[in-house]
Amino acid sequence: MEQPTDHPLATRCTAFMGAQRLASGDLADVALSVNAQIATATAAILIFDDATGSQIDIDLRGSTAQIISRLAAWQGPAPEARKRGRPRLGVVAREVTLLPRHWDWLALQPGGASQALRRLVDHARKADEGRTETRLARERAYRFMSALAGDYPGFEAASRALFADDLAALAQETAAWPQDLREHLLHLARPAAQD
Repeated sequence: MEQPTDHPLATRCTAFMGAQRLASGDLADVALSVNAQIATATAAILIFDDATGSQIDIDLRGSTAQIISRLAAWQGPAPEARKRGRPRLGVVAREVTLLPRHWDWLALQPGGASQALRRLVDHARKADEGRTETRLARERAYRFMSALAGDYPGFEAASRALFADDLAALAQETAAWPQDLREHLLHLARPAAQD
């Protein structure tokens, strides 16, 4: 099922039945795979967004067409008739709230406020050195780990290793955990740039 990469049906996700990985891929494909296996499930089936580690709750009742229809509607409100900015160029207008002194300083910058903000953001992104990606990886791994492994032995030690950004210690602390769960956790804990 081909969908644009920003479409909700193309959301990359993974389904687990207990600690066993059932399916991984686009949301639509995973939902249909889970639907085919739900009648024989021996434990609760949970679907996780691979980008955030959050659980995705979807209604799997009905036919394939009904499920896909509900998933397609899941994308939220319809887009605005006319978007502000220059969408063809990738420029999107959004609201920014600043104090008067910030606006005064921006007004004095060459190229105006928008150009100055773009320069500041680009500078901050370069100076970030992967810290944001590391934080996001840690948060998504913790969400997933909390949902499926909160009662496992060594959960606290594994959490400490995760938040210390010590992936070797995390692997060691989770060595006795079920393989599918452990592999997915370690995958989520790696910053996207390392995947």
